[in-house]
Amino acid sequence: MNYSLGQKAQHYLTQLAECSETENGVTRLPFTAQHQRAADLIKGWMCEAGLSISMDDAGTLIGRYNAGEGKPVLLMGSHQDSVKQGGGYDGIMGIVLGIVALQAIQQRGIRLPFSVEILAFADEEGVRFPTALLGPRALAGTLDLDVLNRTDSDGVSLTDALRGFGANPENIPKLKRSPDNILGFIETHIEQGPVLEHEGLPLGVVTAINGIERHTLTFTGQAAHAGTVPMHLRKDALAGAAAVILEAEKLAIRIPELLATVGQLNVSPNVVNAVPGSVTLSIELRSPNDAVREKAGEMLQSYALETAQLRDLECHIERTYSQNATLCDDGLQQAIAHAIAATGEKVFYLPSGATHDASAMADLTKVAMLFVRCRKGISHNPAEYASDEDMGKAVDALIVLLTNLNQ
Repeated sequence: MNYSLGQKAQHYLTQLAECSETENGVTRLPFTAQHQRAADLIKGWMCEAGLSISMDDAGTLIGRYNAGEGKPVLLMGSHQDSVKQGGGYDGIMGIVLGIVALQAIQQRGIRLPFSVEILAFADEEGVRFPTALLGPRALAGTLDLDVLNRTDSDGVSLTDALRGFGANPENIPKLKRSPDNILGFIETHIEQGPVLEHEGLPLGVVTAINGIERHTLTFTGQAAHAGTVPMHLRKDALAGAAAVILEAEKLAIRIPELLATVGQLNVSPNVVNAVPGSVTLSIELRSPNDAVREKAGEMLQSYALETAQLRDLECHIERTYSQNATLCDDGLQQAIAHAIAATGEKVFYLPSGATHDASAMADLTKVAMLFVRCRKGISHNPAEYASDEDMGKAVDALIVLLTNLNQ
């Protein structure tokens, strides 16, 4: 069958989606039989693209287009693993589109002045083991080797899983690369959100990967009978928490670069006829601008303490997590923008709200990302979908990017 580039990508991804532990959606955890089946398929397509194949000791499958000894190398790729009952595009589409682009370049007889490596990372999601971004952190030299002792739900250690997959985890410290001969890392990924669809655009240039911080707040008042305590004498912990939740939403609406989410709420005693005496809630803040995110966190903490004082409540606050934003390289952004324009599409810039392999690769080299529209912005869900046409546009853009990239 004579596939278009987008159809070829869809055909490959359909086959990869069958490498799943579950029939509903895609469940492909690292270093499992399903992972091995997917890796074997990818190896075959890498061979068809004329790439040399290897696997490093962090389980990263590497397909290399070799321009010659001493030539600089551009790194591309994403991850093979999925969440449980996820979709067939998250991560792995970026591997497939890179391979299809290099296949087309080879078939057209084009010789690139630099080498290219397609990196198919093993574990980005952190679903099987309580760690993530194993492959890129190994290449960047930032992997905490203690994570190799962590175990999955069956008691299998990450070290043993790697060995069972044919890797030698003792050699991981040797995987650290020098940035001197690397042109950068480019990751192609579905957007995982609705912005491109809302704009009516197939592709987008990522400006930054959002920084993240999380806070846990506990309001303590007095549990009491709902029918006997007047409103003005209550110490309602949930009412205090609700005020902070609404303030977080208002703040994020006022500040364009800020996202605020309260996704977890525990109420005690949590019965219909009692005033809530204690409430614990989470607040997660995301922004491509670390200064904006940190200022918002400080403002919400202050507001929570003021609210507690006004309502005669106790309030305990802890910032439990913080991750800085990853800025995408200006030069690589411009190269991606030029490539999108060359396909006839409008150039649109947007941040990534989710974390990606690129965030860890940024400790090694400059990074950039190309986003592809996904239907209804759905991801981590069996309904996740990118069209043949949009993926074809992405492959066209990657071909332009590779053939015009200034070293």
